[in-house]
Amino acid sequence: MALAQAAFVQPLLPVVADTRQSPALAASSGPFDAKRFSGKLAPAAAGLVSACCGAVAAIARKHTVRRATAEKKQGVKEVEGKQIPWNIFGPKSPYKAKCISNDTLTTKTALVNWQSCHVVIDHDGKYPYVEGQSAGIIAPGPDKNGKSPAKLRLYSIASSACGDDETNNTVSLCVKRVVEVSGRGWCEYSNVEPGEDPEYPDADKVYRGVCSSFICDLKPGEEVLLTGPTGAEMLLPEDPNANIIMLATGTGIAPFRSFLRNLFHDKATKNQFKGIAWLFLGVPFTASLLYDDEWKVMQKEFPKQFRYDYAISDEFKRADGSSMYVQHRVQEFIKDVWPLVKDKNTHVYMCGLKGMATGMEEAITPSCEMEGLNAKDFLKDMKKEGRYHVEVY
Repeated sequence: MALAQAAFVQPLLPVVADTRQSPALAASSGPFDAKRFSGKLAPAAAGLVSACCGAVAAIARKHTVRRATAEKKQGVKEVEGKQIPWNIFGPKSPYKAKCISNDTLTTKTALVNWQSCHVVIDHDGKYPYVEGQSAGIIAPGPDKNGKSPAKLRLYSIASSACGDDETNNTVSLCVKRVVEVSGRGWCEYSNVEPGEDPEYPDADKVYRGVCSSFICDLKPGEEVLLTGPTGAEMLLPEDPNANIIMLATGTGIAPFRSFLRNLFHDKATKNQFKGIAWLFLGVPFTASLLYDDEWKVMQKEFPKQFRYDYAISDEFKRADGSSMYVQHRVQEFIKDVWPLVKDKNTHVYMCGLKGMATGMEEAITPSCEMEGLNAKDFLKDMKKEGRYHVEVY
């Protein structure tokens, strides 16, 4: 499986020299200390090798390797032979970061949960991560069970490894404010007293997501508790010549923004990617489009490498008059998409609501049937080959 930090991404780990790394991280004696990953035998083990017979030396080497492996598990995870940051900060010892900025990306629509925010958080170079990973946020609470602090929630990281400002000091999140109102869609719980919600005072029940509200209400300078990073499902392929097809719904765009800024924006990595990247985004309204201006700039600068198409379900219609979702948009371009999907050097990524999990299967089924293939089996084979990555929630 060719999943790991992309070869065209300058590694964050000091195992290899990194010109983008922050001085604070490079000097750290924590889990990313280069000395701890030198691969050299401990002095005692080296003595055994020179002084003892071959069998004893082999045992010494075996135990030395086991020690090294155990050390690498602290703050890192090995994925297909490469190390990525992994749960450096846990729920009991989160990193105290600070909000730098908080911008609403969407404009109000008929939906109660219309608001999506882009939040930039300062971690002072202490929170390394790679594209495609997630960050944990611990909100002060209380949660729906009355507990404080609230249970941590994971959010896909929306910035490339160097951060939006390319200093290695920030991490960005794209978060939808969760709002549920009885009579206006699903609403099982209520954490607002009847009549006290400022927007929906007449509703019998109103539920406001504890962590999403905390994040969307953050102001510059306010503290944010970070855990992680974590996640190895959505990492970029290692080969800079690989092709990447991305299907996103709503804030499922976050990991793909991290990809695309690395591929087409950041000074340290721009122009290293040689393949094709194709983004399909699904949202309910035009007002719900996320980072639309960014994609158009990239498309203009890299017309032969980056394609961007979207489906607006409440505004676009299919030929039969039904709503158009992201998989239907893929089908419109299937003559171009299908050859890419069959290419062994193409990776397909999906991120968003659970309902989209079967979207790719639906999109490629007609093409599979024309070639005597079963779409489910085809995608299973892609998964085994490490070319099909799905993260839904």
